[in-house]
Amino acid sequence: MKVIMLKTIEKVGNQGDVVNVKRGYARNYLVPRGFALYATPANLKNLNAIKNKLADEEQKLTEELKNLAEKIDSTKLVFMRKVDEHGTMFGSVSELDIIRSLEEQGINIQKNDLEMDKHFKELGEFQVPIHLRKDIVCTLNISIEPEQ
Repeated sequence: MKVIMLKTIEKVGNQGDVVNVKRGYARNYLVPRGFALYATPANLKNLNAIKNKLADEEQKLTEELKNLAEKIDSTKLVFMRKVDEHGTMFGSVSELDIIRSLEEQGINIQKNDLEMDKHFKELGEFQVPIHLRKDIVCTLNISIEPEQ
């Protein structure tokens, strides 16, 4: 079954492409979730209009993500954590802590956008890369300080 892709899905097709997929995949997954349209004669006739609309939406989204990336680059988060007499930190700073702090400042990102190998379990300054999209990457500065 032929469908017009509205969003890029890896190993299926790029946005605006007409691809051939299995009927059940199109009917049960792609179309209900808004990832594709059936390639009917009417939709194929309006394919250029659909592609132009998708390109405009893509450009608008890219612009918004670049503004968000600039805002994140200029943001520095400070976390206060309890430490013992040797300077060892109790607990850690996780992805959820970072996301909650960003939400308090009006920045909303997804947990999977953060590129953290492990939680931060020591005091100091850290940089966390954030992948908003394949081509839009920014860095968040984090400082973990002892609680007085």
